[in-house]
Amino acid sequence: MFLLGLTGSIGMGKSTTAQMFAQEGCALWDADAAVHRLYGKGGAAVAPFYAVFPEAVIDGEVSRAALKAIIDKDPTALKKIESIVHPLVGQDRAMFLSGVKSDIVVLDIPLLFETGGDTRVDATVCVYVDDATQEARVLERGTMTREQFLAIKAKQLPAKEKCERADYVIHTDTVEHARTQVQDVVQQIRSQLPHA
Repeated sequence: MFLLGLTGSIGMGKSTTAQMFAQEGCALWDADAAVHRLYGKGGAAVAPFYAVFPEAVIDGEVSRAALKAIIDKDPTALKKIESIVHPLVGQDRAMFLSGVKSDIVVLDIPLLFETGGDTRVDATVCVYVDDATQEARVLERGTMTREQFLAIKAKQLPAKEKCERADYVIHTDTVEHARTQVQDVVQQIRSQLPHA
């Protein structure tokens, strides 16, 4: 099983690219979706959060807005939050991997390099688009202001640096161009895999 870590800054087209890998027969695990499951009703993170930050649990779910408010008040809370979430996300990923039959598994991890996740995969791929396109895509969603976008972008490793560190870079300027590059990456990896 070949583990491919997929990353990219906000608005770069990572989710769309992840689906393209799935269409090429790769298994896909999404870190954000895992957190969503863990935070939801009956999720594994609810009880541990309630024990440490009871105000973060609303209607049986962990509230991201409440967590943000906690961090805004006490920046040291972030370390406690991460110490609860990261092991649970790791367990979710391990459980997913134990049931995988595909030759290539794509791990969609937004903060792959920032969290050292790149050391736990066989290769990394970064999606990339120019700054103007990135900003336009994010603002077109209508879910955040330009200030919010710039604040998120400032917390992420610069896109150029992610690209330099990645084994593969996929330019998401057009859907067709991105798809061709995804197919090339999958073909390259499969050509290197030992055939059973």
